Amino acid sequence: MVTLTTENFDKEVLEATQPVLVEFSAPWCVYCRRIEPVLHRMDGKSDVVIATINTDDQPELAQRFQVEVIPTFYLFQNGTHGDKLIAPSSQAQLEEWIAAQRG
Repeated sequence: MVTLTTENFDKEVLEATQPVLVEFSAPWCVYCRRIEPVLHRMDGKSDVVIATINTDDQPELAQRFQVEVIPTFYLFQNGTHGDKLIAPSSQAQLEEWIAAQRG
């Protein structure tokens, strides 16, 4: 998993040649900690890069993408993103959403 900051976001996400799943989270967020093992299981299993942003450390990125609730997910492809997903209930829901975002 890639840790994103304001310094590496453009290079790692917007300029990426592969799709990038970005999770906005925080260490104190209980649900974020619950979904973390799912992200680790998914990491490296497809061409989608898994990345995370700590909203406490990177509030500028949370504001830039209008993240008000965590965990919030965006799938970036070719420098843009589609609809966001907030607090998926399962790995299956997350994978279905990714498939729908990819078209």
